[in-house]
Amino acid sequence: MAIRAIQQIMLGTVSRTEAEVAETLKRIKSAGYDGIELNGFMIRQTPMIVRFLTKMAGMPVGNGGKFNWKSLISEAGLRVTGIHTDLGSLEKEPENIISEAKKYDTDKLIITGMYRFDYSNKDEVKKLARRLNDIGKRMKEEGITLCYHNHNVEFLKVDGKRTVMDILLEETEMDNLSFEADTYWAAEAGVDTIDFLKKLKGRMKLYHINDRGTKLSKPPLTPLLKSDSMELGYGNMPLEQLIGIALSENVDAVVLESHKNWAEKSPLRSMEISAEFMKKYVR
Repeated sequence: MAIRAIQQIMLGTVSRTEAEVAETLKRIKSAGYDGIELNGFMIRQTPMIVRFLTKMAGMPVGNGGKFNWKSLISEAGLRVTGIHTDLGSLEKEPENIISEAKKYDTDKLIITGMYRFDYSNKDEVKKLARRLNDIGKRMKEEGITLCYHNHNVEFLKVDGKRTVMDILLEETEMDNLSFEADTYWAAEAGVDTIDFLKKLKGRMKLYHINDRGTKLSKPPLTPLLKSDSMELGYGNMPLEQLIGIALSENVDAVVLESHKNWAEKSPLRSMEISAEFMKKYVR
């Protein structure tokens, strides 16, 4: 049975103090979620550049590095479904990150893509596949599943036919690399989201869910609207079918990650609205 979970990146604006974090986590549990997916850069002291970049993206990390997340999560009755990390750190200091995963009682580490990396270069993408395969094999020996989380860049065509995602799937071993599928970003790239999930058959361990559409506060001036994150069931994604595929693959968690376009400008109110959809379809 898949766990309903929240991605920690949603919580930066409601993680300013330890007391606020405790209240936030209790509210998440009360809404019907049983898990949280953590980010390494939010549970430990974070370099200023990371804090700046996430803030510019509209998702500040808050003061999370100062808090005892292990204790706070336990007190709220939530489980950790995985920890987002970066490939370079995992290669350089695997023992530390493995120890951190075990501290939080999770058996999943998730690579969230590469920064300052040429995804349009086929040879570089092939090297990336080898790196992921190698470190995934090392993680497997420690009882940890390595997952790769997609955004939209993985749908670039790098040799006229194959996409980055095709190469990552074809040139890594199933036992060494699994995937955390994110259909919001696949839709943003113009990809058939149902076909995308079917391509991951046997390799999808986690599913990131979000809806995509437009909120209007007044009539538009033009017929062109900007799409953004939406509460589940309020956008245009075929979420019922997508969840059905994910559950048929026996994913361990369905993880909500919405962006800054929140109802009432509140990530907590937004996740409560989305919780109704989650409770109905993620049983």
